[in-house]
Amino acid sequence: MKSFLLGLLTATALSVPALAQEEVAPALLFDLGGKFDKSFNESSYHGAEKFKGETGIDYVEFEISNEAQREQAVRRFAEDGRNPIVAIGFAWTSTLETIAPEFPEVNFAIIDAVVDAPNVQSVVYKEQEGSYLVGIMAAQASQSKKVGFVGGMDIPLIRKFDCGYVGGAKSAGATDVIQNYTGDTPAAWNDPTKGGEIAKSQIGQGADVIYHAAGGTGIGVLQAVADAGKLGIGVDSNQNMLHPGQMLTSMVKRVDVAVYNAFNDAKNGTFKAGTNVLGIKEGGVDYAMDENNEKLVTEEMKAAVEKAKADIVSGAIEVHDYMSDNTCPY
Repeated sequence: MKSFLLGLLTATALSVPALAQEEVAPALLFDLGGKFDKSFNESSYHGAEKFKGETGIDYVEFEISNEAQREQAVRRFAEDGRNPIVAIGFAWTSTLETIAPEFPEVNFAIIDAVVDAPNVQSVVYKEQEGSYLVGIMAAQASQSKKVGFVGGMDIPLIRKFDCGYVGGAKSAGATDVIQNYTGDTPAAWNDPTKGGEIAKSQIGQGADVIYHAAGGTGIGVLQAVADAGKLGIGVDSNQNMLHPGQMLTSMVKRVDVAVYNAFNDAKNGTFKAGTNVLGIKEGGVDYAMDENNEKLVTEEMKAAVEKAKADIVSGAIEVHDYMSDNTCPY
């Protein structure tokens, strides 16, 4: 405990100018998996870096290594006058529910969960919509018409990715979507070896395009897919560059925008509590295109996915989430 607090204090003192020199003093708290997970956490980091680059205002950050550190870190930053404090991931929910009321003058934000408090901004996404798009692409690219999905921790949030992907894939002709999760504890986010094993199993069952929503575990999924000469689909950040030519696309979830906006709104005095829901219409989710996958994505795929985007925005297509009885309607 003492070593953790000392390290946190030292990091704060060394990495950030005195608070009095700045109008705002942001803090960013990553979830398990680490800042450079090539996915969810890293996207948030890029948003913070964009804010820093544009404003010259530095921020503090902290990467937790165990659950006990959550409350310690948030409380330490709040006591030090950090504002806003942005927490990445649903696992911070109970921590903010406890601490936010104790510091009513501090602006908090949480990504991927809703905390009902007058000083907390909650940002959630329609992951099922972006997953529907990449599901269409997966089915059209598949030779076997069997595609795979590898989730990290088996929780309602990841089920949203799963269900949307199934819907998109089946709408575009997939006959089978093989679905697996890597676990039911937070360790499921950081087990690339197991991710690779699951991907190999799905390939053995005939899947030739595999989408992951598994954090750091997904790095192992994509590696196994590339080694087998199949196609992978990344998540959260644009992961196309991990295996150029073997990444069909990535489902991009703009966590970077949420972090940037929270920091910037606090700086401008326009920070608002409440819940923001971001889907395709709001620019919160999309699919990635760049030089690493342009040769894999046909004009037919582009036309199909762009039509689906327009239909989702107009309401002609409603992309379903998991139902109240924990079933996917597709």
